[in-house]
Amino acid sequence: MEYVYAAMLLHKAGQKVDEHNVKHVLEAAHAKVDDARVKALVAALEGVNIDEAIEKAAVAQVAVAAPAASHEHKAEAKADHGKKAAEEKKSEEQAAAGLGALFG
Repeated sequence: MEYVYAAMLLHKAGQKVDEHNVKHVLEAAHAKVDDARVKALVAALEGVNIDEAIEKAAVAQVAVAAPAASHEHKAEAKADHGKKAAEEKKSEEQAAAGLGALFG
């Protein structure tokens, strides 16, 4: 996780997310640095719009935390909720699997 945090910190600071910078952030945090993981992270993030990825993740969180439907639509909402929850869970699992593959 610290590798992802290092990349996000560099991105937020406007710095280039490359092997050298990621290593320095991890070393400054006194974390043990695995060169292979650093290379894998940088390679996985190549061509990724980090701002867009963060925005999509935030939108997914908001959708999960949305308030319940009004009283008149509760019965209908309960039926739809099961389908939507299954779809959202599947979407979240796919996103988590994708991120897990990126960051180990």
